Amino acid sequence: MKVGYEWIVDAFNCDSQILRNEAILRGIFSLIISDLKLNVIEQSWHCFPGAGGVTGLALLSESHLACHTYPEYKIATFNLYCCNQRPEWEWEFNLKRFLGAEKVRVLFIQRGGLKSSLRTKESI
Repeated sequence: MKVGYEWIVDAFNCDSQILRNEAILRGIFSLIISDLKLNVIEQSWHCFPGAGGVTGLALLSESHLACHTYPEYKIATFNLYCCNQRPEWEWEFNLKRFLGAEKVRVLFIQRGGLKSSLRTKESI
C-alpha cells in the first residue's frame, strides 16, 4: 500500500542573489501550492544573516513542503511530501526559470509499499 509521494529536488548553479530573496522563494511556494491544489495550514520562514540563505516550511493538510538555499554553493533544495498522489510539477522548468538554475535533479519516491518506487530525473 502506498501511503505517500515524495519529491526530493536539488537545483544547482542558481543565482546567489535570488537564493537570498525570501519573497521569490515564497512566490515559488505559492506557485507549487496553487498548481498542485495543496492546502496550507501554516508557513514559517527564516533568513540567515549576512550572505546566508533562506529556509522555508509549509505545513500542508497533505503533509509538507520545505526549501533550503545555500547561496555560497549556488544550491537550492526542495522537499515535497504528499499523502495523496499529485500530478508531476515542472520542477526543472520552473527552477531554471525562477532561480536561474543550470541543472535540476528530481528524485521521486512512492512511500510505504514493500516495494517502494524510486525514479530520478536530471536535466542540464
